[in-house]
Formats: sequence, structure tokens, C-alpha cells
Amino acid sequence: MAEEENAPLSQMLEQAVEGDAAQAVDAPAAAVAGNPVAGNPVAGSPVAGAAATEGGAEINLDALLDVPVTLSVEIGRNRLPIKELLRLNQGAVVELDREVNQPLDLLVNGTLMARGEVVVVDGQFGLRLVDIVSPSERLNGLK
Repeated sequence: MAEEENAPLSQMLEQAVEGDAAQAVDAPAAAVAGNPVAGNPVAGSPVAGAAATEGGAEINLDALLDVPVTLSVEIGRNRLPIKELLRLNQGAVVELDREVNQPLDLLVNGTLMARGEVVVVDGQFGLRLVDIVSPSERLNGLK
């Protein structure tokens, strides 16, 4: 079990491709430790090349590595009736559902993937990841 907790995301992807989706979904995605840029494939990892399937055929995952995705950071949410929305003007303050010390959500194509803290990098905002959402938690969020 401890070995599964430290499995990199690329190994979980390989497990899913190999048909062992149940194991891949249950394995936590605490994989970015030691990878300075999460999402860049590690040389020799299954994501960096091809993955074998149950029938022995290989699926080339290299084609997926160049597919662009949209990253966004959500600081909070609120619901307002339309009449209150129409009353908003310059200088109005809209309260959000998140406390100041809570981590922000990192969304990939609208799906929660991680949580993190705001940092400044060369005068621009960035996000230091503090928690990677597990595959099973991501699936629960889709329901």
C-alpha cells in the first residue's frame, strides 16, 4: 500500500491503459514529489513512450503529450440572485465561500486536479501545489 501511495502519475496512467483501471483509480496521486515541473514526463516513464496493453500491443502515448489543456485557478464561489447581481457596481465587494488561509483550486479543463498556495514568480502569480487530488476523488467530482 505504501508503494501505491508513492506511485507517480505516469505509473497510474500505465495501470489504467493496461486495463487495471480499478487499481489506478484507487491509487493516490501523490506523485509530483521530486518532479520539479509536475506534468513533464520523466525519461523512461511509460508516459514518455509507449504503454503495453493486456494483449501485448503498445499504445503510443507520445501523441497525448502535446495536447494543450487549460489551467485555471479558482479562488472561490458565490451564488447571487439576478436582482443582486444587477445591483453590483464598481467598488462592490462580492464575498466568496473560501477562507483566506485555504488553498486555491487548480482546474484542468474545468476538472479539479490539485490545490495550492499563491506565489509570485518573476512578478507574476503562480501556484505552489500542496495537494494532488486522487483519481477516485476526481471521478467523484464528475458525478
